[in-house]
Amino acid sequence: MSYLERFRVVPGTRVKLKDIDPAFKDHYDNHKTAAEEIEHYQKKLRELQELLSAERQRSVLICLQAMDTGGKDGTINHVLGAMNPQGCRVAAFRQPSVEEAAHDFLWRVHRAVPANGEVVLFNRSHYEGVLVVRVHNLVPKHVWSRRYDEINDFEQVLTEQGTHILKFYLHISKEEQLSRFKDRLDDPTKQWKVSEADYTERKFWDDYMAAYEDALSRCSTKYAPWFVIPANHKWFRNLAVARIVVEHLEELKMTYPRPTVDIERIRREYHAAKKALTLS
Repeated sequence: MSYLERFRVVPGTRVKLKDIDPAFKDHYDNHKTAAEEIEHYQKKLRELQELLSAERQRSVLICLQAMDTGGKDGTINHVLGAMNPQGCRVAAFRQPSVEEAAHDFLWRVHRAVPANGEVVLFNRSHYEGVLVVRVHNLVPKHVWSRRYDEINDFEQVLTEQGTHILKFYLHISKEEQLSRFKDRLDDPTKQWKVSEADYTERKFWDDYMAAYEDALSRCSTKYAPWFVIPANHKWFRNLAVARIVVEHLEELKMTYPRPTVDIERIRREYHAAKKALTLS
């Protein structure tokens, strides 16, 4: 079974995150046994991104959501590391600025979507409008509850304009999160990432799980699917995300555009120039 199918939230189904094993690693024993395939999909990512950039008929938007320490930055590094940075960029959505807060919740998001030929990765996304906003009662329920339909409409507009949307929830356990917090505390190179919110937010874990389940269930569509990625093992997370992106891009059957110049004439000029150099 393709990973596109294995980890996709089927539209119209109800997600129960407690039934999905965050430590799942398929048939691989460890990182070493998966290393060859990870390298394969990284190579394919770069090839397909080059094709996407050359074709310039469509774009790709990758949305990443996770609990704190879930691996958004690591996933971005893995995906971007395989691609030509000239055709990729990252947009991070933190607390809205004064200007952003003065507009509707999708305003800042629409400004960051990819152009034709481009891949954009969202580190957090428009789904914050039905996640942290909901958990912390930042807006009334009647406001955030209608945002699911607004998000679906927004994503449909993007896809109709040629943007392919792949949304990944990086699924870690509460125990794994605590272990990663400890790693940050013990590693001087990671201590700058530590914040008070890392620990205060843990008491809202169940509320966040409920919010994520609603977002995943109500906003996984045929045109903009959600994927729940087991992310306790960082290497498997990277493999799964890369493989899904590759499988999706391969389904597009992209082709290189035809040359806009007379190749044979330029070839003749090349050989003439080469001959002249030989004779000189």
